[in-house]
Amino acid sequence: MTLSRPSVGGALLLLSTAVVALAAATHSDGVRAQAVQPAVVHVESGPPELLEHYCARCHNDDDKVANLSIADLRDNDLLIGKHADEWEKILRRTSLDEMPPRNKPQPDPAMRAAFIQWLKGSLDAYATAHPDPGRATIRRLNRVEYANAVRDLLALDTDVSRDLPQDNSGYGFDNIADVLTVSPTLMDRYVNVASKVARMATGMSSPRAFVTSYELPKDGSVLNSGRPAYNERAGDALPLGSRGGGAFPYYARHAGVYEVSGWLNSNTNNESDRLKEDKVSVRVPLKAGAHTIGMTFHRTLAPDESVQTLRNDLDKVPLPVDAPKPLPLDVLVDGVRVKQISVPSYRLSPRYSQQNFPRDVLQIDVAGPYDASAKDDTPSRKRIFLCRPRAASAETACARKIITALAHRAYRRPVSEADVAPLMKLYASERAASDFDHGVAAAVEGVLVAPQFLFLVESDPAGSAPGSVHRVSDLDLASRLSFFLWSSIPDDTLLKAAEQGKLATPGAIEAQVTRMLADPRADALTKNFAGQWLYLRNLDQQRPDITVYPAFDARLRTAMARETEMFFGYVLHNNRSLLDFIAADYTFLNQRLAAHYGIAGVSGTAFRKVALDPAWHRGGLLGQASILTVTSYGNHTSVVKRGKWVLENILAAAPPPPPPDVPALQETHDGRKLTAREQLEMHRANPACASCHVKMDPIGFALENFDAVGGWRKQDAGQIIDAAAVLPDGTKFSGFDGLQTILLARKDEFAGAFTRRLLTYALARGLIAQDMPTVRKIAASAAGDDYRIQTIIKGIATSAPFTLRKTPAK
Repeated sequence: MTLSRPSVGGALLLLSTAVVALAAATHSDGVRAQAVQPAVVHVESGPPELLEHYCARCHNDDDKVANLSIADLRDNDLLIGKHADEWEKILRRTSLDEMPPRNKPQPDPAMRAAFIQWLKGSLDAYATAHPDPGRATIRRLNRVEYANAVRDLLALDTDVSRDLPQDNSGYGFDNIADVLTVSPTLMDRYVNVASKVARMATGMSSPRAFVTSYELPKDGSVLNSGRPAYNERAGDALPLGSRGGGAFPYYARHAGVYEVSGWLNSNTNNESDRLKEDKVSVRVPLKAGAHTIGMTFHRTLAPDESVQTLRNDLDKVPLPVDAPKPLPLDVLVDGVRVKQISVPSYRLSPRYSQQNFPRDVLQIDVAGPYDASAKDDTPSRKRIFLCRPRAASAETACARKIITALAHRAYRRPVSEADVAPLMKLYASERAASDFDHGVAAAVEGVLVAPQFLFLVESDPAGSAPGSVHRVSDLDLASRLSFFLWSSIPDDTLLKAAEQGKLATPGAIEAQVTRMLADPRADALTKNFAGQWLYLRNLDQQRPDITVYPAFDARLRTAMARETEMFFGYVLHNNRSLLDFIAADYTFLNQRLAAHYGIAGVSGTAFRKVALDPAWHRGGLLGQASILTVTSYGNHTSVVKRGKWVLENILAAAPPPPPPDVPALQETHDGRKLTAREQLEMHRANPACASCHVKMDPIGFALENFDAVGGWRKQDAGQIIDAAAVLPDGTKFSGFDGLQTILLARKDEFAGAFTRRLLTYALARGLIAQDMPTVRKIAASAAGDDYRIQTIIKGIATSAPFTLRKTPAK
């Protein structure tokens, strides 16, 4: 019996109607919000004459340089919160000593300091007295949040994000409300995923067998010699004494027999070939639920891993004369060997022989179930089926209990009869056509496409005036916290505290943050925040030129990402100082990455914390190969990309976009290959380019000792690298170590920049001028606590923009 599901049009109508209703609803019974009354602010008179003497010549209504005119600015603007955007822009430029420009008359340092202090104090005082949390926005869960919410709601250990299209990004993140749109096509995908998930979670999936394929991450064929294989453990899910192969998560929909197949390498010039001679299969029993399926060989002590450098054809490569040897290939389920297959050490192909690399697995297929048995009591079924009716007369009451509990967790608040009734209707319709379990599955599907689950919709107190500011309800605050720290729904502990109104008590939010950061779900901050802040998600798309960097391979790429993820996670979970991101005396390495860095004494594939010698020129984010690789091109470094990355991500001082038709850098001159410095010196001869490059290039030059994949080098284009640089203010420094010193001297700027990025991610919107006082307050608080990262996180979680809400205009 198949589970009926609503049409796409019906689901969209349900969504649009319910979202409008949710946006208008107050839920006054669950809102313990208090209006925030504006206070009186007193601003001392300051020295605005600095603007008249040093700024008005360029920033007037006629010239309007940088699209800024101060003609309409008045010092009493700061009393009434007027022209906040312009005043914040002025504060930032003067604080960074960027204005007035170096070639213009400069104010006395005392005058500049007094102006900055007056302006900052005035802006911050007004923001404290008149908190403005910005525009309230209904937000759709992005695909990662949706998948995490499904996992935690239904105890379903499978990632459904891959079944949904990639989300758009705004302000550097893919959880920004304004870009998370809804279309009929997207809604159709959500309906399809909800149908699939509901069946899996309730055990109602079709017992029909089908194949799930997993292609192992491998390098491409090297000079037509096949895809490389290595005599080392291929992943943490495989045994210590293993070699090659791989493992992947698989969800068995039913208990039964499954066929696990491996496609082995054949060292042809096109390893995408899948020939039956290279396939091995076994059948294994699996219980319903989540598993890890793997295949691996045994590691050998002295394998022949020589790579042929000639093109692999029968005229140049001799055929093997020894008979192939039998090799044991283990089939693993959840880390335990369940079967062993004997395979030949090579297969003589009609094209050429399999002798360049050890035998390895390129792809794993799992087919099934065959002979499906009765439904297992999986974690999902235990989570959903809180009761089992003993008679038909008890089914409706049991279904209501199940659906009410499920909706309570999914909607992240107590539910009413109006919430439960539509779900009970879905249950009743499917129950009449099938049975109790199918009826519950229909209700689960309804929950997963309900706007109360799919959207974060916050409520306002009854009677609140449009534009008024109030504290968000505890229930809405719980969702804000959980999606900020976990990219998922609140757990029972947080939801219970919100329902009891305890989040408003002093210290409650900080205690929840401490608890939640200790939970494994806080790894979402590493994957989602750090993955986007540091551009780690771009690493998979990076394709270094193998002729220039022949040592670069899939193992190294994976190790690069792992180092940075473990480094960020260590700083986060151990409440380390933010300054570790600039300069740290430790990192996380395995043998492959340590060899890339030229660091001895690290053996094996497992990662471990390694103390760094300053002579190795590592430590901090800018010494890590992942960052250096994503800020390079495939065959050479990029001074500009690296400089821009530091300005944007470390100092929050992004340069303006380049003008149109910017000419490419000239790589040669008079028949001689130019270094990166020489190329940019010629490029900066254009005045239109010089103004931006004067900020970016010194930073990029300091990192030129790192090649395009993060290896250390001393020469470029046959010349000794000159890593000396001069900042726009005349400060001289040299190389990576000098850049670290410069950035540490600007640690308050970095704390502010990090806070801006994390606050953007937490609020799921771009920051506005009214948010800048909050950024300064949080960063200053962190500075007083050795710049500890959790101080910033707790500062955000208790800040006005995070805990307050403005009632939208009608």
